[in-house]
Amino acid sequence: MKILFASTHEQEEKISELINTFYTQIFPQYFSDEEIAKFHELKILHTTTRHFEYFGTLKEAFQVISCLQTIISILDVQQKGKLENHYQEVFERNTKILQKFGLLFPFHLEQFQEEISMQTNFSIYTKAANELLV
Repeated sequence: MKILFASTHEQEEKISELINTFYTQIFPQYFSDEEIAKFHELKILHTTTRHFEYFGTLKEAFQVISCLQTIISILDVQQKGKLENHYQEVFERNTKILQKFGLLFPFHLEQFQEEISMQTNFSIYTKAANELLV
C-alpha cells in the first residue's frame, strides 16, 4: 500500500502567486503588452482545476513551486549581470519539469537578455505603485 498526501490549498495559492509574479513583475520587463496579452491567449503558465489535480500530491506541487521559484531566481541573477553558464541547464531543466506537469512555458533564457526600457514602455500588467482607495 502506498500513501500519498494531497497538495494543500496553500500550495495551490503559492503556485498562483508565483505565476502572477511572472505576469506582473517579470514579463513586463522583457515583453510588450501585446506579447503578454498573447501569452494569456496561448495560456502560458495557465492553471486550471485539472492542473491542480495533475500535480495533486505534496511532492508534485512542491516541484512546481520549486521550478517557478528557481526560474524567477535565475532571471533575477541574470538581471544583475552575474549569470554563469550552468544556469542555462538549470533553467532548461526547470522548464521541462513545468511542461511535464502541463504548464506551458515555451521560453529560452536568451529571451530574457534585454529589458524593455520602462521609461518608454509602461505596462498595464505591472502592479501599481500605489492605489487610490475610495
